[in-house]
Amino acid sequence: MCEFKPCFLIPCYNHGATVPAVVNGLINYGYPIVIVDDGSELATRKILSEQAKRPNINIVTLPQNQGKGGAVIAGIKQAQALGFTHAIQIDADGQHDLSALPKLINESKNYPDSLISGQPIYDESIPKSRLYGRYATHIWVWIETLSFAIKDSMCGFRSYPIDAMMNVINHNKLGLRMDFDTEIMVRFYWGNGDIRFIDTKVIYPEDGISHFDALWDNVKISWMHTKLFFGMLPRIPKLIKRKSPDQQHWSSHAERGTIVGIKTLLAVYSLLGRKAFNLILKAVMGYYYLTGKAARKASEDYLEQLEHYASENRLSLPKKLNSYDHLLSFGHTMLDKLVAWKGDYSEQHLTIHGSEHFDDLAKRKQGAIILGSHLGNLELCRALSSRHPDIKVNALVFTEHAERFNAVLKAINPDSDMNLIQVNELSASTAIMLQQKIEQGEWVVIVGDRTSVTKEQRVVWADFLGKPAPFPQGPFILASVMKAPVYLLFGLRDDSQAEPHFDIYFEPFSDALILPRKTRETALQQTVQGYASRLESYTIKAPLQWYNFFNFWQLSGKNNDND
Repeated sequence: MCEFKPCFLIPCYNHGATVPAVVNGLINYGYPIVIVDDGSELATRKILSEQAKRPNINIVTLPQNQGKGGAVIAGIKQAQALGFTHAIQIDADGQHDLSALPKLINESKNYPDSLISGQPIYDESIPKSRLYGRYATHIWVWIETLSFAIKDSMCGFRSYPIDAMMNVINHNKLGLRMDFDTEIMVRFYWGNGDIRFIDTKVIYPEDGISHFDALWDNVKISWMHTKLFFGMLPRIPKLIKRKSPDQQHWSSHAERGTIVGIKTLLAVYSLLGRKAFNLILKAVMGYYYLTGKAARKASEDYLEQLEHYASENRLSLPKKLNSYDHLLSFGHTMLDKLVAWKGDYSEQHLTIHGSEHFDDLAKRKQGAIILGSHLGNLELCRALSSRHPDIKVNALVFTEHAERFNAVLKAINPDSDMNLIQVNELSASTAIMLQQKIEQGEWVVIVGDRTSVTKEQRVVWADFLGKPAPFPQGPFILASVMKAPVYLLFGLRDDSQAEPHFDIYFEPFSDALILPRKTRETALQQTVQGYASRLESYTIKAPLQWYNFFNFWQLSGKNNDND
């Protein structure tokens, strides 16, 4: 499809009071507007008849109320008859922030065969029951598509490619009410359709009109999900094949969750409790085990190396290890991170090993470098710091998502003292900024087991589980520049207990890392090997809590030092 000839589509049922303002917000774009009167009462019909006198406005009247889905289908059919290529759906109630329209339109121009949808950003006006209901639908949709590609299936702010939508409409008996938005998106995805999302602010006006029937619409939505679930089963082979190509560097393995996904996990936990969450998690991780080929292979390679090392050194491992349990452990830790961010874990959930070091550091109000890793749950330092609320913890992260995760932390727990600091590299300006934080008595947490995103070749090779592995230079050089005490922190879940409980290991690593200029390389090698040895020791304690799902023992081969 090369041509882009859109129209706006507004389904309307008794929204006469808000439609004129929506039309006014669209008129300057110069695209024709199709308004579908879905059997509205006389007052709204009069207002729509006035709107019909304006140029480029076409009114489609349905004699009886069909529901939102029926109205949208009627509008798409009318748009096709008028020769349009795309129908840009806008709800009539004024919920959508029209400032996002240029981005929606531009995305639709760039990807004319794709369904472009808003991904809602809600304010406090959204009713909690509606919010949690959306989370439940998100989970069902991820199951029905065996994918996290559909970030939101209920937003009525969309650009539909008309021919593709008519193919879905003509070959399926779709729901005509509130179930329509989700069903047409899932079925379009099943047909190998591409779906893209843009952030869209959504509000729920205090005097807004809602046509959501809590009983019958929920019944219809439940029936829809039942149909889609059983429709998914014969499509499993095809859906599993819809995979993105694997990429080499660890940073290229995109997180499969999103901000919505994080909040969804927390909502399921809050509403249903941990036991129900664990049942859902087993199913989700079972799917991920079957479809996540790269992560499964990395897990199997790691476990094979671990067992070989343990056998050679006559070390006992906690139990028979397998890749599914490894991935399941990662799922449990994701929830543990959320609960820690939320502030639900306190000292009673922790056994602190080395508490005297922690308390002494806090008592002296001494800033420090905390070296962590991707073993266990580093976010437990949030629970640990509850002993001393005046301690501010800064986590250094090399990811573009830091700003959004900071927003999630504040949304989950406005009183959180955890601050994520995004950096692209450990530059002089980064060192100065962190030095100021340490001088103010704050802690800086940085992981020492991930190679640099931009300077991958700058590594120190150290023995880990019987095989040389590349560790980043940056964290250790930074610690030497800071001239601050360095501590190691490991937070391991105790899986032998019925209720969540964790062992926190807090131990001194160095009063101040010193890398003399003349023997810098040797000193750095010894320092990194010391870290790798401690990491190895704790990995043996909790082998399934090691969460580096890539080939840890080799570089990607991409020389990006000069990028």
